[in-house]
Amino acid sequence: MTPLDPPGYRRPAGRHHRRSIRLKGYNYTQPGAYFISICTQDRWHVFGEVVEGEMRLNAFGEIVRDEWFKTAQIRPYVQLWDDEFVVMPNHVHGIIWIFGDDVGATRRVAPTPTPDAPTKPHGPIPQSIGAIIGQFKSVVTKRVNELRGTPGAVIWQRNYYERIIRDERALDAIRHYIAENPLRWHLDRHNDRATGADPLAREVWQMMHVGTSHASPLPDHQPEDLP
Repeated sequence: MTPLDPPGYRRPAGRHHRRSIRLKGYNYTQPGAYFISICTQDRWHVFGEVVEGEMRLNAFGEIVRDEWFKTAQIRPYVQLWDDEFVVMPNHVHGIIWIFGDDVGATRRVAPTPTPDAPTKPHGPIPQSIGAIIGQFKSVVTKRVNELRGTPGAVIWQRNYYERIIRDERALDAIRHYIAENPLRWHLDRHNDRATGADPLAREVWQMMHVGTSHASPLPDHQPEDLP
């Protein structure tokens, strides 16, 4: 058992490593919608459990949910919606909307990256997706460790999954995927007891992997960066 394994929770066997999947040359401060997935370290079941298709958060999961929506309170250029976020036993999915001064209250999908919007080579850009996720993970870690009395314990994987949402079809598919995540836990790739692959997750991956809803065929195996 690790310091962050709540009583009764299973620690999945093996380790999972994720390569960097940031889009080179893209300015992640641009207005638009971003699909985010973040996993716990070694995919430990930390935040609660799924019972009959319903996610039941424990105290740690409540912290995660609380801090996610605090992001929009402390960052005026960010907006978040309740139906676009879910906490699962060992990961979260959500959509982050970054708004520019010209966007107002209208949600829109992300623009296509251009050579005029380079990113810095080192560290997250202020007000970027990387900066937002970094602060979220840090504050959750601090609060959970304070609650458990485990200072310095690691909760999250070092990296996170992110894709730019470019059209309404992809946006609708991701919203549907997020809403049904607890119902589809038995097919979730993050569940070490999954009974099979999730076709809805593969559909979302297909749209997001190529940056458009008109995607090329999927590989036969389950992709490593599937959300």
